[in-house]
Amino acid sequence: MYDDMTFSHSLKSLYTLFTPNNQQTYTSQLFLPPNHNFISNMSARIGVADLPELTELAPASPTLAELLQYDEKMPPPHHVLEMNQMKNEPHAYPFVLSFTNLTYSVKVRGKFGLPDVFGARKTPESVPATVAEPVRGEKLFSKNKVLLNEVSGVAKDGEIMAVLGASGSGKSTLIDALANRIAKGSLKGEITLNGEQLDSKMLKVISAYVMQDDLLYPMLTVEETLMFAAEFRLPRTLSKSKKKQRVQALIDQLGLRNAANTVIGDEGHRGVSGGERRRVSIGTDIIHDPIILFLDEPTSGLDSTSAYMVVKVLQRIAQTGSIVIMSVHQPSYRLLGLLDRLLFLSRGQTVYSGSPSNLLSFFADFGHPIPDKENRTEFALDLIRELEGSPGGTKSLVEFNKSWQVLKRSRRAVTGNETPTHNLSLKEAISASISRGKLVSGATSTDVNPNNMVPSFANPMWMEILVLSKRSIKNSFRMPEIFATRLGAVVVTGFILATMFWKLDNSPRGVRERLGFFAFAMSTTFYTCADALPIFIQERFIFMRETAYNAYRRSSYVLSNSLVSIPSLICLSIALAIITFWSVGLDGGASGFLFYFLIILASFWAGSSFVTFLSAVVPHVMIGYVIVVAILAYFLLFSGFFINRDRIPDYWIWFHYISLVKYPYEAVLHNEFQDPTKCFVRGTQIFDGSPLALADESLKLKMLENMGETLGFKITATTCLTTGSDLLKQQGVTELAKWDCLLITVAWGFFFRILFYFCLLLGSKNKRR
Repeated sequence: MYDDMTFSHSLKSLYTLFTPNNQQTYTSQLFLPPNHNFISNMSARIGVADLPELTELAPASPTLAELLQYDEKMPPPHHVLEMNQMKNEPHAYPFVLSFTNLTYSVKVRGKFGLPDVFGARKTPESVPATVAEPVRGEKLFSKNKVLLNEVSGVAKDGEIMAVLGASGSGKSTLIDALANRIAKGSLKGEITLNGEQLDSKMLKVISAYVMQDDLLYPMLTVEETLMFAAEFRLPRTLSKSKKKQRVQALIDQLGLRNAANTVIGDEGHRGVSGGERRRVSIGTDIIHDPIILFLDEPTSGLDSTSAYMVVKVLQRIAQTGSIVIMSVHQPSYRLLGLLDRLLFLSRGQTVYSGSPSNLLSFFADFGHPIPDKENRTEFALDLIRELEGSPGGTKSLVEFNKSWQVLKRSRRAVTGNETPTHNLSLKEAISASISRGKLVSGATSTDVNPNNMVPSFANPMWMEILVLSKRSIKNSFRMPEIFATRLGAVVVTGFILATMFWKLDNSPRGVRERLGFFAFAMSTTFYTCADALPIFIQERFIFMRETAYNAYRRSSYVLSNSLVSIPSLICLSIALAIITFWSVGLDGGASGFLFYFLIILASFWAGSSFVTFLSAVVPHVMIGYVIVVAILAYFLLFSGFFINRDRIPDYWIWFHYISLVKYPYEAVLHNEFQDPTKCFVRGTQIFDGSPLALADESLKLKMLENMGETLGFKITATTCLTTGSDLLKQQGVTELAKWDCLLITVAWGFFFRILFYFCLLLGSKNKRR
């Protein structure tokens, strides 16, 4: 837009404007970090960004290597470049992300109605049917809707590329496509970095994706959140002090110093503001200084000041040598001054691609000049919406953009001002980037293969488990009401059981009451575990965000989740066992209590694992509760308490063997009735529970004498008629020993943990189909 003389005159005028006479002094030198041999589009920024912040934003933030290499008191070195040296300085971009003809469509199911049969008005042929919204009478059983239609563009390091458009224009879809969040085969087109195809594994390591929603642990402070991110993304070889130094530098870079010790907060806990929360979310993904940063509407829901601060942070990140690509719904005038490249979309098609400074000439050439003092992006978006509602749609603007881009390239070719795309291969660029401090996940610049330069994960599995466990415990300790509620439920249940079944005797009635106690107690352990259902459902999207770009392994999360749950399960088991064992009058002494505690712990373990597995399958808490309660009721029904195993129909016997309640129920029966010398029915007690129980005692003794004569042995009032072994046979508990039941219960817990892992492995790819 400016020739050399005009540009030089503009700089001199700008320098004159802020002289000591105006109480402000600005240098005429531009500070650039080492190894940063490119210059942003100055003509686009001068006159757009707020002038008082010109020199404040000029020095780019130091790279991670510089932050770790130099002491805090020693500022990182900068190269000084005079303004008059900028004029003929060649542009060289170490990283250039190119995407060509990206096309993505989904099948939309419609409804079949009478207007389809009798004929209704059709969409004009001038409007692409694949991208137009269906109108009444036009819905068929299914059709393809194109979300991206041959979208092309270039993003370069050191620049912020903003994707703009109305709701439903395809902004988030394009970000997902570039970030490899669309399944292979569904996306057509080509995406390259420095002219080379990027595989999924490599892109995960060198990039980061910031979701639109701020997914953070609510009870961790800002500093703790970033520190845990550093523990995940920075290698174990880096000392603790260096990691803390990186976190402190990032806090300053994000402008979060005043909120460093404030918890993130949620609906029930007051925490940081919305803008600070968004910057923390960005910080967790840039802790390792990635080469490419994708953001899905980072300014959504923020006021103008908070949005400006967020984008200003992104500008600093870009100036350290990163490619920043984000979607923006409608940027303000101030935000426009921080953006280097714009890409406008309308129903999946490109209607403009270029710098903000070229918007004026573009729409002037199109025949719709932008009025003076009008926000250029607002004018463009309003015009696009107006065209979308017209009969011809945005087809004319799409075609004009294609011809305008061709004309612009031809002019550059004639004048010789065409900017080279890149001068380094991907391997050379990554090596140079690593030497500047990016991707310090244990990488070295001596590797030959680019795919081997950066390991998939920064830390070994045991380190990931340790950090995950530490974070989970710290977050849980700050919400003690969750465990307190669970412990309270167990204590209250145990107290009710203890007082209801107080000191049961060894009579037939005591046997029946023991059976009822065991069935209820064992099923209670599983029902109590249902409160673990919301835990992973709430953490699901945090987990997906962190594992999508290899912060840690899925297996590490499963193991950590299992280990962290064990201490609380032990506390619950001890509480229930102590309250009920002696008060109910259970048998076995110290060894019997130990086994009783172990089987309760195994039941809690199996129940917790089962509920955790369901939380990975069911996306909604209420649906999950319904499923958990129903399945646990079926487990109790087929456990053998209500109906013995030999009385269960053959077509339902399989459910008896997969019942989680069956094995702990049989185990406690073995533990209680294993003594073959202990008697539970003596003499006349055989008539208890029958109409003869009301008969006179002498009549009962006479009947026992007659029964003895018939059977051939003497039966008196003290003769033992039923032992513990007899009761086990009556209940059909003969197939497994008590230790077998304990081991099977524990094995069920491991089985569901393995299923939980596979659900995470297969169901958390976070990709569109």
